[in-house]
Amino acid sequence: MASDTATGKAEHPRRILPGWRFTGSRLGRLILALNMLGLLILVGGALVLNEIRRGLLETRIESMTAQAELLADIIADIATRGEPTPEMEYPGAWTALQDLYIPQGQRARLFDSQGRLTSDSYLVSSRVEVASLPPARSKPAPENPNAAARDQRIVREAREALAREVATVQRTGEKVATVRRSETGRRIVSVSVPVRRVRAGLGVLTLEASDVDAIVARQRLALLPFIIVALGVTLLSSILLHMFVVRPILRLSAAADQVRAARARAISLPDLEAREDEIGDLAKSLESMTETLSMRMDAIERFAADVSHEIKNPLTSVRSALETLELVKTAAQRDRLTTLLKQDVSRLDRLITDISNASRLDAELSRDAPRAIDLNRLLGEITSLYRQDFVAGDVGVSLSAPSQGLRVSGREGPLGQVFRNLIDNARSFSPKGGEVRVSLDRAAGDEGPWAVVRVEDDGPGVPPENLESVFERFYTSRPKGTAFGGNSGLGLAIARQIVEAHGGDVRADNRVNEKGERIGAVFTVRLPEAEL
Repeated sequence: MASDTATGKAEHPRRILPGWRFTGSRLGRLILALNMLGLLILVGGALVLNEIRRGLLETRIESMTAQAELLADIIADIATRGEPTPEMEYPGAWTALQDLYIPQGQRARLFDSQGRLTSDSYLVSSRVEVASLPPARSKPAPENPNAAARDQRIVREAREALAREVATVQRTGEKVATVRRSETGRRIVSVSVPVRRVRAGLGVLTLEASDVDAIVARQRLALLPFIIVALGVTLLSSILLHMFVVRPILRLSAAADQVRAARARAISLPDLEAREDEIGDLAKSLESMTETLSMRMDAIERFAADVSHEIKNPLTSVRSALETLELVKTAAQRDRLTTLLKQDVSRLDRLITDISNASRLDAELSRDAPRAIDLNRLLGEITSLYRQDFVAGDVGVSLSAPSQGLRVSGREGPLGQVFRNLIDNARSFSPKGGEVRVSLDRAAGDEGPWAVVRVEDDGPGVPPENLESVFERFYTSRPKGTAFGGNSGLGLAIARQIVEAHGGDVRADNRVNEKGERIGAVFTVRLPEAEL
C-alpha cells in the first residue's frame, strides 16, 4: 500500500489500566465514589446510632444503679433492727416499697440473704400495669401446645437469669447490671445491689426497667433518614451512570450502525469528543478509526488505479509487438521484437511480484507481534550477504556501526526488507566498482533516543524537486543503460510504509562536494529506540 495508508489519526493514545485500578479513570472514580458514598452513609449511620444506643443504655444503667442504691439505703435504714447483728423486718420492707416512688415501667424486687423473694413492687403497690388486649374473635383460638411450651421456657429462663444475678451479688457483694429477658419475653435493664446495714449483707434489691425495646425502636427510627439518604444516593448514581455512560454508548453504537448501513466514511459526535473521560476517548478513537479506514479505502482506490495504469503500459507494448510480429519479414526485426516482448514480460512479472508484496504488507505488519530487534545484528547479516556474493567490478556494501547494540521494537522481516530495498536502490544507481556505505548511529530527539540508519551511494543523486516524489508508488527515474523492466517503482514506497508503521520516518537527501555538485544520494531511516 501507499505510505499514506498507515498515517491514520493517533493523537489520543491511552494506556490501558488494570481493571482494579481507578487512578487513571474518571468514570471509574465516579462510579467508585458514588457507590462508596451510599455505603459509607449506611455504615456511618449505623456506627453513630450504635454509639447513641450504647450511650443511652449506659446512662439508663447508671441512673437505675443510683436509684437502686438509694432505695437499698432507705430500706436498710427503716426496715432493719438489731445490734450488733442487724436483721431485716420484712413488713417494714414491704411498706417501704409501697411508700417509695417507683417510676412507671420499673419494677423493684427484694430478696433475703438466702435469695428468696420477700417483696415485689408489682404486688405491694396499687398500680395496675396496662397492656393492649388482642382483637376479639368470634371463636376462641385453639390452644397451641408449642406456644404454651415456649412461654413456659421463657418464664423459666427469665427466672434462672434473675436467680443467677441475685446469687452473683450475694457471692461478690458488688452491684450487677445486665440486659436480659423478663418473664414476658421483653428485654429489660436489670440492676441488682446489696442491701447492707453496717457491713452485714441483709438481702438484694433488684430494679428492672422495661424500656429497652423502646430505646431500640427509637434507634431504628433514627436510622431511617440515613437509609433514605443512602437509597437516594444509590438512585442518583444509577441515573448518572445511565446518563453519562449508558446513553453515550448507545449513541456511539447507533452512529456506528449508521456508518455501516449508510456506507459512510466517518463517524463524528462532537459533543462526546469534547468529554474528558473514557467516553470521550472512545468517541475520538471511533472517529480516528473510521477516518483511518476511509483513508485506507481511498489509498486502495488510488493503488488500484495506479496498478491498472502501470500494467496497461507493458500490455499495450506486448500487444503492439505481437501485431507487428506478423508483419516483419527480416530475422533482425523479428529478434528485436522478441527482445522487446521479453522485456515487457519481465516488467510485468516484476510489477505483479511487487504489487503482490505491497498488497500483503498490511496483513504481514498486523500479523506479527513487535519485539526487540538488534539493528547491529540485522544490518550485519544483510550486508554480509552482499559481501558473500561480491564479484570484482560489482558495487560493494560496507557497514559502520557502534560496538554497543541499538535495539528497536518492530518486526524483523519487514525491517529487513526496508534496508534491502534501500541498498538495492543505492546499488542500482552506483557506478561499477563503487560502494554503498551503510551506517548505524544514535541520535537524541524530543520524544527520546532514535536509531538512525544511513545508506549512501556514489550515484548521480536525486533531483531536488524529486526528493519526496521518489517515495511515491511506481515512481522511477533510471539512469541510461539500466535494464528495462528491472524496477517497478514500489521499493521506496514499501520502505516508507514499513518505517512509518514502526513509528519512524525515512527521507532522501543529496551528497554534495565543495562546489555544490551532487556526488550521490543518502537515505536516512529513523526508528525510535526500544527501552531495555
